[in-house]
Amino acid sequence: MKKGILLLLISFVVGAQLSHAQGSKITVEDIWGNYTFMPARVAGFNFLNDGKHYSKLEAGNIVKYDLTTGNPVGNILETASLKGADFPGRFSSYTFSEDESQVVLETESEKIYRHSSRANFFVWNAGSGDLTPVSNDGKQRYATLSPQGDKIAFVRGNNLYYKNLKSGKEVQITNDGKENAVINGATDWVYEEEFSMSRAFEWAPDGEKIAFMRFDETDVKEWMMTAYTNQLYPELSSFKYPKAGEDNANVTCHIYNLKSNKTVLAKVGDKPDMYIPRIKWQNAENLVVFHMNRHQNELNLLTTNATTGATKTLLSEKNEYYIDIHDHLTFLKNGTGFIWLSEQDGFNHVYLYGLNGKLIKQLTKGDYDVTSFYGVDEKNGMIYYQSAEVSPMERHVYSTDLKAKKKFRLTTAAGTNAAQFSKTFDYFVNTHTSSNSPAVVSVLDRDGKELRSIEDNAAIKATMAKYDIAPVEFFKFKTTEDVSLNGWMVKPSNFDASKQYPVFMYVYGGPGSQTAQNSWGSFNYFWFQHLAQQGYIVVSVDNRGTGARGEQFKKMTYQQLGKYETIDQIEAAKWLGEQAYVDSDRIGIFGWSYGGYLSSLCLLKGNDVFKAAIAVAPVTNWKWYDTIYTERYMRTPGENENGYEDNSPTNFADRLKGNYLLIHGTGDDNVHAQNSFEMMNALIAANKQFDTYLYPNRNHGIYGGVTRLHLYNKMTNFILENL
Repeated sequence: MKKGILLLLISFVVGAQLSHAQGSKITVEDIWGNYTFMPARVAGFNFLNDGKHYSKLEAGNIVKYDLTTGNPVGNILETASLKGADFPGRFSSYTFSEDESQVVLETESEKIYRHSSRANFFVWNAGSGDLTPVSNDGKQRYATLSPQGDKIAFVRGNNLYYKNLKSGKEVQITNDGKENAVINGATDWVYEEEFSMSRAFEWAPDGEKIAFMRFDETDVKEWMMTAYTNQLYPELSSFKYPKAGEDNANVTCHIYNLKSNKTVLAKVGDKPDMYIPRIKWQNAENLVVFHMNRHQNELNLLTTNATTGATKTLLSEKNEYYIDIHDHLTFLKNGTGFIWLSEQDGFNHVYLYGLNGKLIKQLTKGDYDVTSFYGVDEKNGMIYYQSAEVSPMERHVYSTDLKAKKKFRLTTAAGTNAAQFSKTFDYFVNTHTSSNSPAVVSVLDRDGKELRSIEDNAAIKATMAKYDIAPVEFFKFKTTEDVSLNGWMVKPSNFDASKQYPVFMYVYGGPGSQTAQNSWGSFNYFWFQHLAQQGYIVVSVDNRGTGARGEQFKKMTYQQLGKYETIDQIEAAKWLGEQAYVDSDRIGIFGWSYGGYLSSLCLLKGNDVFKAAIAVAPVTNWKWYDTIYTERYMRTPGENENGYEDNSPTNFADRLKGNYLLIHGTGDDNVHAQNSFEMMNALIAANKQFDTYLYPNRNHGIYGGVTRLHLYNKMTNFILENL
C-alpha cells in the first residue's frame, strides 16, 4: 500500500498437500538427478475418423481405443507381423492415410534442428499386410501420402520426390538441390525456427499436383559450429544462418503436375526480399500462398491457379507493427467462405470471410485474446477455440456458432485448459493445470460434460504431499508509469512477515510470452520450491510486451526490444524492495534465452537494484540473431541503429556492480555462443569480474545425461554464495 500502489494478493492453494506443514526438503538431485517429481504424461491423441476412437503406440503395436471408456478394442497393427528385409523391427512414430487403410511408419530417425529430422519410412497396407519401403537410396524427410493414398512424396538430398505405391516407380521432381545452396520441399533453418515450418510441400486434394517451396541459399552467409568429440581434431560443420539485416534465402513457390511432369511458378511478385510463411490448398485447382514483406507488417493471401501460376488477392492485411503467422486459415467445405484469425480490432479474434475476401462476420469479440483455434464443426455450425476471456492468467475452452449468436464456455476449473478435439468434434480431451497442480487429463463431450478421467497425477501429488511445498500466490501492482503488471511469488513455508528475505526473480518477458499464468511450471516449479526452502522469496512478473492482454500491450515494445521490459522488471524489483518482508539489498534475477537477455540488462541498467543475475544462452546484441525474429520486432540494424545499440547488454558492461553468471552451450544453433563470447569481451574490456560456464556441444536447451543436474547445481550454488 506504499506510495499509493495497490497490492492485490490472490492465493491459489490447491489441495491439502500444499499446506504449510513441514515436510521433507527438496534437493536439486531430487529434481534433476532422480526425477522424483516427474509427472505422468499423456501423449497427444491420434483420433480416428469415426470421432469416437483413437490409436496409441504400445509395445510396438498400434492399439485402437474407445475414447469414451478408455478400453482397448483391438490392434490395428502388430510389429511382429511386419516383414521386410530392410525393416529394423520397430518404429518410433506413425501417420494414417486419409481413409486409414494405410500407415506410414517412421524408423531410425535422426534429429536435424528443432523440428526437422530424417528417417527411413515404410508404408503398411492394412488390407494386404504389405510393407513397402519409401526409398532404398538414403533416409528421407517428411514422407507424406497423397490424399488418395496411392503415392507418397518426400525430400532427400534437398530434392523433392514422389513414389507411386502401385507401380513402385520413384520420380524425382527437382534436380538442383544442394547442401548449403538450394533446398526443395523443405525449409531453411530460419523458417523452421521462426515460422515453425519445416515441410515445404503440400499435396493437392486430387493427388495430381504437389505445391512446393524452393530456397536458394546461395547468398546467405554460413555459421560455423565446432564439436568436441574426444578426437585429435574437433568436428566442423556449417549451415546457412541469416543474421539481422543480412541476405535471406530467395524463396519461390512452384506447382508440379504429376500427369504432365511440368512445374509452374506461382506468380507472387518479383520482390526477392519477402517471405512465404505458409502454403495451403483451397481446392484441387487453387493454392493459397501467404506472401509477406520483410518487415512482416503486410500479409497477402494469394489465390494461385495451379495450371498457370497466375495469382489474385484473396485477403490483405496490414499492421502498424507486425503480423503473427498462424495455421488457422480454414476453408469451409461447403464452399461459402473461410475462417481467419486477426488482431485487427486490437485483440486476437476469429473472423468469417466470403471467398470474395469480404467480411461476413466477426465470430468472437471483446477485450480478450483468442489464444488457440481448434477448428470448425460445419455439420453443427460451430467453432471451437481457447481464449483468455476470464483473465490473462487463465485459459478456457469455448464454442461459438457461425452466426456469433451463441457462445458456450466448456471448461470451468480455474487455471489453464487446453483441448484436443476428435475429428467429428463430438468429444475433446482437456488438459488442465494450475500453478500448484500438475496436469489432470479428462474426456469431455461437445457440451463440456466430463465423461471420464484419463490421468489425475495422483501419484505425483502424493509425492508432493511428503515435501515442504509452499503455494504459488498471484499478485498485481502498478508501476510509477501507472502500468498494471501481473506476477506470482513463492514464499518460504515458514514465512514470517516480521523478517526480511532475499528475492530471486525469474524472467522470460519476450513478445507474446507469459510466465505469470495460472499453469504448471514443470521442473522449475520444484527448483523454485527448493530455493524457497533455502529462505528466498521467488517472484516472476510479466512485463510490457508479454501476451494475452491485447495488441497494444504486446506490441508497444516494437523497435525497442529490451527497453520497456527492463524498466518494468526494475520497477518490480523496486516495488518488492519496498515491502517490509523483503531485503532490498538482496534481489537477484534469472532468465534463459530472451530471459537471459533481460536478466543481463536488469543487472547492468538496474545496478543499484539487483545484486546478482544469471543469464543462460542470452542474446547480448540483436544484430547477432536471425532475420525473421529480430526484424519482426526491431526492423534491420540499418533502419533502427539506436534501437539495437540502446538495448544491448554488451554496450553497458561497464555498469556491472553485482554478481553475474553467464552460461552458454557451445553447440547452440539458435542463440549462438558468439553472444556470450562478445559479452565476455565487453566485460573484460571494462575490467569487470564475472563468472561463466560453457557447456561443450550442448544446444540451446543445455541437456543430455546429467547436464541439467550439473547446470542447476551450479546455478543454485551461485545463488547461495552471491545472494
